[in-house]
Amino acid sequence: MLPNSLQKLIAQLSHLPGIGPKTAARLAFYLVGKPQADLDVLATAIVEAKKDLKTCSVCLNLTQADPCLICTDKMRDQQTVCVVASSQDQESIEKTGEFQGAYHILGGVLNPLEGIGPDSLNITQLIARVKSGKIKEVILGLNPDLEGESTSLYLQKLLKTPNVKITRLAKGLPSGSDIEYADEITLGSALKNRREV
Repeated sequence: MLPNSLQKLIAQLSHLPGIGPKTAARLAFYLVGKPQADLDVLATAIVEAKKDLKTCSVCLNLTQADPCLICTDKMRDQQTVCVVASSQDQESIEKTGEFQGAYHILGGVLNPLEGIGPDSLNITQLIARVKSGKIKEVILGLNPDLEGESTSLYLQKLLKTPNVKITRLAKGLPSGSDIEYADEITLGSALKNRREV
């Protein structure tokens, strides 16, 4: 039988996304084996992140300053907005160094089975940004899964206006992959989204 404090730690860790009971137990044993100074640094980092971070009033991304650095950057194209589900997705796009526009964080995607409808997402704020007349292009940067596709279709209908171009990220084969191992949907997307060279 595990000590009560260790059971509590395992229970708390198992609430983290992607962490099951076995992984939670492994993490708990790892953490209690660390020196107290390391644990103090970890605890302080968690508390400070929660205390210091807020939501950008423009793009709804996590930030320490409001508006965030991207929304206030005069070198970025503020007329082009990439809509993503989460701050993690925004960070992935930022790491490419290819996009120099602004962002809008939806806060998830439509998923009726989990009770996530349009009112649960930051769609009203996106509509307001588009209606302001300052946006020329909206890029739908959502995952190409069922929920991402349905959210993209929903947003296309809502945002359709003559003055705003709506685009989506291209879909197809990843670099370094073999055609023989690609699934039919990915290969079909690659053929449909081919471009002239």
